[in-house]
Amino acid sequence: MWVGVCGHHATQSKDSLVTEPSPLEVTRDEIRDAANRIAPHTRRTPVLELGDVFEDGYRLSFKLEFSQVTGSFKPRGAFSLLTGASVPPVGVAAASGGNFGIAAAYASRVLGYEATIFVPKTSPAEKIDRIAHQGADVRVIDGYYDEALAECDRFVQETGAFTAHAYDQREVMAGQGTVALELSEQLEDFNTVLVAVGGGGLIGGVASWIRDDRRVVAVEPESCNSLNASRAADKQVIVEVGGVASSSLGAASVGDFPWAANKWIDESVLVSDETIIEAQSWIWHTAKFAVEPAAATTVAALMSGAYRPSEGEHVVVVLSGANVALDSIV
Repeated sequence: MWVGVCGHHATQSKDSLVTEPSPLEVTRDEIRDAANRIAPHTRRTPVLELGDVFEDGYRLSFKLEFSQVTGSFKPRGAFSLLTGASVPPVGVAAASGGNFGIAAAYASRVLGYEATIFVPKTSPAEKIDRIAHQGADVRVIDGYYDEALAECDRFVQETGAFTAHAYDQREVMAGQGTVALELSEQLEDFNTVLVAVGGGGLIGGVASWIRDDRRVVAVEPESCNSLNASRAADKQVIVEVGGVASSSLGAASVGDFPWAANKWIDESVLVSDETIIEAQSWIWHTAKFAVEPAAATTVAALMSGAYRPSEGEHVVVVLSGANVALDSIV
């Protein structure tokens, strides 16, 4: 087991990686198909251009994924999966730290399916309550995401429910990749996109769309660093998880499908919990957006210098979710 924090950066040259197509690779055509499937059920989220807001010589824009239905990017993957699925009467089963559970419950309700969602006790109450509000059967499990996933897997084996994985399914990752498809239509001149990473579904989808056209930078908390540790080891490893962003980014290992997209990720950086909290506050006071810690992780990379843009660079950060109690920010 690989446990603990690796070096601050984990950078790999795309040219140095094996370029043969992986059977787990998600294609641009699959992302386009996902965009068509989910269009009736999801929002085209806006981009806010802030300019040189830090006065450091680069431009910053926000991709406002927290304005997606259910308050995070996750419905893209949930609808991408479930609109093409054959779901048995027992319905859909998913494990989630919160946001995918809300999305899977919402998508199941819209499409007429039953849903059973397994969440860890460490998830915030506001996320658990929102899952229940969508009509799902919520099972609260001791521990973190991996413990909830183990219980979900047992439930699926016993009942035959349809599995909706939070990040490690082809259709789910293709759905998350529609964030980058949209962004490429909205902005022509951005150079770099920063994405917070848990199990890797969002960055895997984003990288699968962008490929070598622009830079993709992964950002993780020091306390949830599965991708950074895997890149340092040049293989998927297991890490301990915890900290302020664990409800969204607390996967102990990066998924197989996201790992297949690692060859298109230019850099991986880590940030502290303290910087994430500072970034949450900065986002609120600067733009009046109340986002959760996972979303603020990307901005924390800029504020801390974990990622230093070049002069004139146009950086887009994905603000991934806003399912957070307001009194934790303001």
